[in-house]
Amino acid sequence: MKNLKLPKLNLPEINPTLLWRDDVAYIKDEIRKKELVLTPEEWVRQHFLHLLIQNLNYPKALINIEKGHLYLQQQKRTDIHIYDRKGAIYLLVECKAPTVKLSATTLQQISGYNAALDAQYLAITNGMKHYVWKKNPIGSAYEQLSEFPHFC
Repeated sequence: MKNLKLPKLNLPEINPTLLWRDDVAYIKDEIRKKELVLTPEEWVRQHFLHLLIQNLNYPKALINIEKGHLYLQQQKRTDIHIYDRKGAIYLLVECKAPTVKLSATTLQQISGYNAALDAQYLAITNGMKHYVWKKNPIGSAYEQLSEFPHFC
């Protein structure tokens, strides 16, 4: 086994199941119930999922990972896609590797995906910094929040 150096993120600690095959590290995804190659982005996604489920009470049954959808007639995938209890889209999350700076381009990416989906909340994270916006009930503007919403 190679020595795996994973960055400490600005998210609650997790105790993931890590596996090795042919010198490649894999992490067990508890939502998709499968082992995934442990990329820096996957490291962030698994930490963020842990935050949502363990700290903010998001039900696993309402979470989809890398859910496909059409955007500008192209097939795209949203990193984390969460529904409310009525089946409407509640929260979309775009995850980036810790070394990727969150920028206007990242916000444009999640906003573009949301154009067809109309989520109540949008979020972007690189594991170090996190931003979340809530849709204004009047109109279509989003307001930045200082913390992530608990699921209710």
